[in-house]
Amino acid sequence: MLLALLLFLLPLAYSPGPGNLVFAAIGARYGWPASLAPSLGYHLATWLVTAAIGLGFASVASVAPALFVAIGYAGSAYILWLAVRFWAAGQLHQKGDTVKTSVWDGAVLLVFNPKAYVIIAAMFAQFLPPAPSVALVLWVTTVFTLNNLVAFSLWTVAGDLLLRRFRDPRQARLLNRGFALVLACVALWMLAR
Repeated sequence: MLLALLLFLLPLAYSPGPGNLVFAAIGARYGWPASLAPSLGYHLATWLVTAAIGLGFASVASVAPALFVAIGYAGSAYILWLAVRFWAAGQLHQKGDTVKTSVWDGAVLLVFNPKAYVIIAAMFAQFLPPAPSVALVLWVTTVFTLNNLVAFSLWTVAGDLLLRRFRDPRQARLLNRGFALVLACVALWMLAR
């Protein structure tokens, strides 16, 4: 089951999505070490939300579909807000440059990421029997969270490698604006769904 679960998650976790692109942008803007706090927040929230869905939150949410619509709009707004921050950002990672990402930023990113909810629901539909044990739900939750941690870490390192290439202030502004445009497109795509 572990191999099947990982193969199922491979294209979902490693393909570009709101979370991956935000972490690539954080890596490019501030370097890999600055991603640790938001990554902790994102993955703690991932584990908690995934466990809640696996233990029955999905049945509550299916009774209130407006909840997912609201989460989608909030997620789009949050990604657009991040895009604006990147658009306005200046030169990359200078001495005295303050890191503007936190554990809270990571948690908010997960909570308002409707793609995550869709993936979690699809995963549980495929890998849980009708009356799963709590242990099985928590095992699948943990595998899912650790797999996402690896995927996001790879995206962050890729962003960090871009940081080393774009030290020049003009190149840095182009990179920041490129990430801003990508994040804005992701937010608009989220709204259109």
